[in-house]
Amino acid sequence: MKGLRILGSGRSPKSDAEWQATVRTAFDGVKAKGQAAKDLVTGATYVVADPTSHDDLSRILTDIDGELVIYFALPPAIVAEVAKTLATVELPPGTVLALEKPFGSDSRSAATLNRHLLKVVPEEQIHRVDHFLGMATVLNILGLRFVNRLIEPTWNADNVEKVEIIYDEDLGLEGRAGYYDHSGALKDMLQSHLLQVLSIVAMEAPTSIDPVDFRAATAQVLRATQVWSGEPVLGGTDAPSRRARYAAGTVGTRTMPGYTSEKGVDKSLDTETLAEMVVEVNTRRWAGVPFVLRSGKAIGVPRKEVILTLKPVGFVPRGLKGVESPERIVVGLRPSSLTLELTMNGDGDPFGLERHDLGTTLEDSPVTAYGEVMRGVLGNDPTLSIRGDVAEQCWRIVAPVLNAWQKNEVPLESYRAGSQGPAAWRHDVTV
Repeated sequence: MKGLRILGSGRSPKSDAEWQATVRTAFDGVKAKGQAAKDLVTGATYVVADPTSHDDLSRILTDIDGELVIYFALPPAIVAEVAKTLATVELPPGTVLALEKPFGSDSRSAATLNRHLLKVVPEEQIHRVDHFLGMATVLNILGLRFVNRLIEPTWNADNVEKVEIIYDEDLGLEGRAGYYDHSGALKDMLQSHLLQVLSIVAMEAPTSIDPVDFRAATAQVLRATQVWSGEPVLGGTDAPSRRARYAAGTVGTRTMPGYTSEKGVDKSLDTETLAEMVVEVNTRRWAGVPFVLRSGKAIGVPRKEVILTLKPVGFVPRGLKGVESPERIVVGLRPSSLTLELTMNGDGDPFGLERHDLGTTLEDSPVTAYGEVMRGVLGNDPTLSIRGDVAEQCWRIVAPVLNAWQKNEVPLESYRAGSQGPAAWRHDVTV
């Protein structure tokens, strides 16, 4: 983007050269080359300042020429304090605020944060960044659902028995104890990323893919979402959620210590590294269908996919024999793929039934997920940014689960690093 300048600021002293090295490393990580990237690096500057100080912010803004994007990589409580200060400072017209998650720590704090932000700029100039909304495979669901004649009539409660949104990783804590130990899998992944994916999976077709229609459609889904109230789904357990934490084990070729032995972890916090939660979307399209959200760390065979398990057909003619396996639509998030798992006649016996998978691998987007979201931030297009009321709804949805866990009504189980989770949990992957 022509004329773009990157100005870093924080309380810690740092030279321009050190800041430029940080920017260069970030660019190298996404293979950003060329003269434009070099110019951004050499033009990057750093200012030591307290972001909650009126005088410091005023001093920084006197050096700003043109449109301004303020990107917060700060805890939500600090962002709220900075927003209070920004409300007392004269900002350039059209100033954009961009925030990384978490957006508050519960519904009340999210609402408070939104109030402070709206005193600075209007909602359409606030970008709450969730890079999952920029993932090409997540956006591919839009085309799969709304433009595909075979899929579109199937994507509803009449045909779908269960929806699973899974994001399991083989990574462990990876030095993130400072953040993760106070978050855990539920807040880090399910409350934010996976609920955003759910909103796209379950949304009605918007009139257009623009900031108004698209975000209204996803918001409608989340307003209709709540913790599952039907029959048990998670392996027969009555609770609509489960949690566990990894113990020492081997993931691939790596020997991994137990979570509580990781540097910086507070054992008393009972932080989970694997979380499952079942919710329901109370709309005409999805009433009665359980949506299972799951994310875990140190998983031996990680899965990152959206799975729609279809209901069995109402009638099978006599003479067709064999085991009927559930038919599924599987959207791979990483790597990008699409698989239709179908029951068809067997290869040997023309009257035998076997499962056949029809699949394709999708090309990765040349723009990273963060890049896609940042394109919206720099272009002031909030289509892929989270609206303020949606941030509050996501906290409302998980609140009953968080309360149950805090009261220890749901046990914190254990699993070996490199496994698929606790042995008693049902797993669809054979290890």
